[in-house]
Amino acid sequence: MRFLSLGPTALANSFLESPEEFATEPMFPLDVYFCEDCSLVQLLDVIAPEVLFRHYIYLTGTSETICDHYREYADEVAQVAKLEADDLVVEVASNDGSLLRCFDRLPIKTLGVEPATNIAERAQASGIETLNEFFDAEAAARIREMHGPAKAVIGNNVLAHVDDTLDFLTGCARLLAQGGRVVVEVPYVRDLVERLEYDTIYHEHLCYFSVTNLLRLFERAGLRISRVRHVPVHGGSLRVYGRRAEEDANHAADVLVMAELEAAMGYTELALYASMATAVEANRAALVTLLGDLRSEGKSVAAYGAPAKGNTLLNFCEIDTDLIPYTVDRNPLKVGTLTPGMHIPVLPVSTLLERRPDYVLILAWNFADEIMRQQAEYREGGGQFILPIPEPRVV
Repeated sequence: MRFLSLGPTALANSFLESPEEFATEPMFPLDVYFCEDCSLVQLLDVIAPEVLFRHYIYLTGTSETICDHYREYADEVAQVAKLEADDLVVEVASNDGSLLRCFDRLPIKTLGVEPATNIAERAQASGIETLNEFFDAEAAARIREMHGPAKAVIGNNVLAHVDDTLDFLTGCARLLAQGGRVVVEVPYVRDLVERLEYDTIYHEHLCYFSVTNLLRLFERAGLRISRVRHVPVHGGSLRVYGRRAEEDANHAADVLVMAELEAAMGYTELALYASMATAVEANRAALVTLLGDLRSEGKSVAAYGAPAKGNTLLNFCEIDTDLIPYTVDRNPLKVGTLTPGMHIPVLPVSTLLERRPDYVLILAWNFADEIMRQQAEYREGGGQFILPIPEPRVV
């Protein structure tokens, strides 16, 4: 059942090089559905992964927040999986190798699997062994034959990107060594709803998981969930540990309690998501009104960040260069491009101090604390920040 439509939308990471590309820019439906049988929140319009991921523009290593998160992540995986000398850790969708690099201080082997050719080349050049291919159960068998079984198989913010999630997790299970762990981190649907994070919806994110969904999925893949942690990264995520069913007969009791709580709170019923859709419309109206009022008052407004989530927000709210003439970003692959759909120029971060806009809309709100700390000089000079989620506000 469809409960939210964000309209025809450009692919969130398909940045444009020049205005000549505007006329041929493809747009796709961005509609969100609730499955009344399994309670999964999902997209039904699936874009071919070769289109989305063969050439990628997102780099994980450009944020201090993410780097800190990865160091903690690696330490926890090492402890939970009881990593020892010469154990193998495989990360699927390893991007530039930022997470695997955090295992360097341990005497273990690491291997990345990254489908984006340009990003895999970066990781390889930095010393992280990386296979440039998509991952599935068939690829898992080849990797195991070539590199041996893995004590930990990590899927960090990739499970939601996969159309065949069962095949993906089955591959992870096949790659495991005796006593190994499958570890996935996924955005949590409770945070999506409770914090009104509708901008995290874009074509790369096919699924929006609850513990309830993950229990079913892991079980079908021959895994049992032994541990779940709610972590704050990306607006709220679940870090899930699974073991083979022959090693753990049952899911952990506290994980089952989390699923029971979701049911009690309405996350297995359509009504909750329908109410979210109403709140999304109200957010759009409030944000456009705020930006329009600032323009009427003669105030200048820019944006910070060119994240995928920001492009969902800009396109849904129809915020173009009339309201936001430019945004800034630290990612060198994005600077000099134009955002998908709304075609806002992406400039270097130094532009904020050069032009000193009155207000800056933080599109990368999940890194708001880091951004405001880095831009202390801008703020001390009188600049103000706007956060769009869960309600537009000046901070």
